[in-house]
Amino acid sequence: MTTSCCTSSGSAEAPPTWVESMGGPLIAVPASVLDGWGGCTMSGMLISYGDVADDYDRACEIDGLAGVIGVGGRNAQGLVLADEPAMTCYLPQHRAFVRWGAADSEAELMVAAEAVLSDPTVKWGTYGVWETDGPAVLMDAATKGAELNIEDLNGGGMPEQAPVRIPAGRWTVRAVHASVDEETCVGLVQLLPSSV
Repeated sequence: MTTSCCTSSGSAEAPPTWVESMGGPLIAVPASVLDGWGGCTMSGMLISYGDVADDYDRACEIDGLAGVIGVGGRNAQGLVLADEPAMTCYLPQHRAFVRWGAADSEAELMVAAEAVLSDPTVKWGTYGVWETDGPAVLMDAATKGAELNIEDLNGGGMPEQAPVRIPAGRWTVRAVHASVDEETCVGLVQLLPSSV
């Protein structure tokens, strides 16, 4: 789903691409190892009550607002956006994922996100360090990376996905859920250069 938005100064910018899950977590997987993300399988613990965790099971085990897990056994990592299945987009200018908590409009939500990002008194939680070799893809953790460009056989279209434009590096993951007023709540997961 793509919608338009404006910056708080009113100038037009590229619209964010919003991604929703089918009810579980979202994940950002480095584009270089996308085929290594196995998603939800028929032999996994959640779908078939099997005894071997698939990638989706592992993503669902993340406690808190976010977490880092291995992808494809290649020392690669994915960033899980956990806690709730909120509609999410990525803002490259802030290296931040914006999660839709509650708002009457996208514009309202973006104003709230900008307010939280610029407030030095916000109490952020830290959720590890994510290392990536460059750009990633935000997607439903249930989707196999190799199937992102395959149309659903039941007429459901292509799996939802959004680019995560980020340079290679180690990123400290911080996150917060914040209410800016009685009707507007935003979740944020921001990536800061890691000194670790």
